[in-house]
Amino acid sequence: MSLKKIFLFIVAISTVSLLLHQGGHWNWSMQAFKDIGCPSLRSHPAPGLKPKHTNVAFLKTHKTASSTMQNILFRFAESNNLTVALPVMPCGHQFCYPRTFVSHFVHHHTLPPNIVTNHMRFNKAELRRMMPNDTIYITILREPGSMFESLFGYYTQYCQSFKRVPNNSLEAFLEEPERYYRAAEQDSMYARNTLTFDLGGDKDRPAKDVEYAQEFVAQVEHMFSLVMISEHFDESLVLLRHLLSWDLEDILYVKLNMRTSSSKRSLTPGLSEKIRAWNSLDAQLYDHFNASLWRQLSVLGLACVAREVLHLQQAQERLMKSCFGVQTPLLRSAGQIKNKDLRPWQPSGKVGIVGYDLPNNVSQRLSSQEQDLCLKLVMPELQYTKVLLSSQSQRYRRSYQHRTTQLSRPFHQTVRATPPRNPQVQRSQPPPNAAPNPASGTGSTTTSKPAVGTQGATAKIGPKSSQTPAS
Repeated sequence: MSLKKIFLFIVAISTVSLLLHQGGHWNWSMQAFKDIGCPSLRSHPAPGLKPKHTNVAFLKTHKTASSTMQNILFRFAESNNLTVALPVMPCGHQFCYPRTFVSHFVHHHTLPPNIVTNHMRFNKAELRRMMPNDTIYITILREPGSMFESLFGYYTQYCQSFKRVPNNSLEAFLEEPERYYRAAEQDSMYARNTLTFDLGGDKDRPAKDVEYAQEFVAQVEHMFSLVMISEHFDESLVLLRHLLSWDLEDILYVKLNMRTSSSKRSLTPGLSEKIRAWNSLDAQLYDHFNASLWRQLSVLGLACVAREVLHLQQAQERLMKSCFGVQTPLLRSAGQIKNKDLRPWQPSGKVGIVGYDLPNNVSQRLSSQEQDLCLKLVMPELQYTKVLLSSQSQRYRRSYQHRTTQLSRPFHQTVRATPPRNPQVQRSQPPPNAAPNPASGTGSTTTSKPAVGTQGATAKIGPKSSQTPAS
């Protein structure tokens, strides 16, 4: 029996037992869960609660629901007035991926950061030098079969290993992957062990090198406090919330960067096995951390996890009803989305990425702060990165001007001009002023990849890095 089925079975038994204990009233109210000893799920400040943890490094992997997770972190940073490390303009919206991350890929207006979440190839030493000492490192993995199917469709126009395959046939590639694959090509990381590559490992290490695979898994486990699993996204968010001492409102989301149904292919069991064999390192990573996730959930209590997942889903339904007027917002193609700041980037004419559009009457129903939340909730990665860089650059310039003014005063009039580097966010803090609303017009487009950065930002980047937008 799979872990998921065991989880659902235990939840069902726990729920039935609890309801019988409550006197046989078959009531699905969350009030019934109060007596099972679960940790409190608070939405408001309470005495004795730990401050929210604000220093987070999220390794954004490819085609793993990482764009949705990134959006959660972007919104948390804005609502708590934190600094997000963002790429310099020559890097685009990624940290010069697929090059291994170094700190000079980071825009100086976004230093020192509390959060880093844009795509990079992991470099533990460089990140530890840049991030605060108490930074918590997290990442996310996805089942290799469905992930590789998504990679094959998404990057066919960019990865030469895929472009060589006749008729864009996934089956043909998996019959003879060595015939089409070239390890030294720039975008070859999309064609083999992409997770391993993103995490800084050797994607081309032979499958028979069991010792390397085991050592690499151990390195990842040592570095990352939480490895989320895409197929169990809500359960992973429950663990994240407890790890960071965040509130329910901090982990609300809508799914982003999704393909249309017509862009997806169904996989036979045989095809999935071929994918796992070709991506054996990724398969070992996924199997290990999928099992690890369920061990952590069991420690928290599966019934308690189910309670929090239900809370999360109900809160998201309320948020969707507020923003869209319905609990399930309508997915739209890029051409159907009127607000250009909400149009997702399209990888090719054969793969459609869908997004959302806000209702015309949203400004009549919601306050400006609520409108901004709804807008950011569905804003694609490229546009949101650009908006964040603009707002953080403005803040940087104001801070610089303030420091210059302070330094020009006589010494006895000088006061501390900047706050401590890593203030902890207290739950009782009022939200900061909202960032400039991109709906007023940022000039971004999605027919071609927009440059991300500000004028005058320079860096010694070296050879041209991949500029392919990624999830």
